[in-house]
Amino acid sequence: MFASDAGNPEALNRIAKFEKLGSSPGALKSYILSNRRIDINPILPVVRTPTLVLHRATDAQVPVTLGRKLAAGIPGAKYIEYRSGDHAFWTGDIEIVTGDIEEFITGQRASEGIDQERILATVLFTDIVGSTNLALQLGDHRWRDLLDNHDDLSGRIVSKHRGTLVKSTGDGVLATFDGPGRAVRCALALSEESKSIGLPVRAGLHCGEVEIRGNDIGGIAVHAAARVMAQSGSNEVFVSRVVTDLVAGTDLKFAERGSYELKGLPGKWDLFAASR
Repeated sequence: MFASDAGNPEALNRIAKFEKLGSSPGALKSYILSNRRIDINPILPVVRTPTLVLHRATDAQVPVTLGRKLAAGIPGAKYIEYRSGDHAFWTGDIEIVTGDIEEFITGQRASEGIDQERILATVLFTDIVGSTNLALQLGDHRWRDLLDNHDDLSGRIVSKHRGTLVKSTGDGVLATFDGPGRAVRCALALSEESKSIGLPVRAGLHCGEVEIRGNDIGGIAVHAAARVMAQSGSNEVFVSRVVTDLVAGTDLKFAERGSYELKGLPGKWDLFAASR
């Protein structure tokens, strides 16, 4: 049953306890003899249900040749053989086994479903510079009206540039774009329009894979965009080198702003200030 654990005293104690509590010696003998009398080979050719047969080649209790014979006898059966493992299916590399079962039943593995929730996108973060001081100066009512105008403005501009407004961050926005050029132009437009209503805004962009989490997003690319934004100043749009490489040859202009160590991210990052 657990050949790979034959030298493990703890495992031996567990299986011994299982056998003692599971049945009496006589009942177990009857069970084994009954199992050995069962022969379903004659009816295998009439099975029409989609069938998956899994067998570990090193199964010490049931020879792998019997697993192969079983699969060969069922029309259209899918057979998967693992090079190692024990008879007890809940031991060893069970993630692979359960993944094969899930894929057979549902058509995909859970990991594949997760991968489908990852997309390549350009991530934009914006932030109102000095928002706390502005709120104190203007008062709650005026500040709330200004924020509402900012959110409406942001939604319109992001939509105009065919982006997806993920959420408002309170004093800024998070948005994604399927094209880095549109993302940069959107950031520049946001900076200009927000300045016209008295709100200095800074922005940061990075391109990479993001994880879709319901109506939100996550992943390294999101953190990177936030860190890039944190290095920018009032009315500035900072981008990572990835973004500049992807929009090379367009009318967009970029000025080097040096290399930075971004919190939580490896290495140094070359950042650039975008302009038209």
